[in-house]
Amino acid sequence: MAAKVKCSHILVAKQSESLAILEKIKKGEKFGKLAKEFSIDTGSGKKDGNLGYFTKGMMVKPFEDVAFKLQIGEISEPVKTEFGYHIIKRFE
Repeated sequence: MAAKVKCSHILVAKQSESLAILEKIKKGEKFGKLAKEFSIDTGSGKKDGNLGYFTKGMMVKPFEDVAFKLQIGEISEPVKTEFGYHIIKRFE
């Protein structure tokens, strides 16, 4: 397992929103464009959802568990945390 990963995410308040955005991604819309448009994470949302590199212990556990299991280029199903619903894309 990787010591660190590089991911982007889209964070929204409702599960229904996350599922609708995931459908848009599956239909070919760009992850970064959707992050800018819909993500409520004002920091990463402006950067196409880019969170940069992080190691274990830096993110909340449900998010981290999924991020470290994704393959490079893979996009997660919605992940619920205390902050809302995340769609995660792993880059490295």
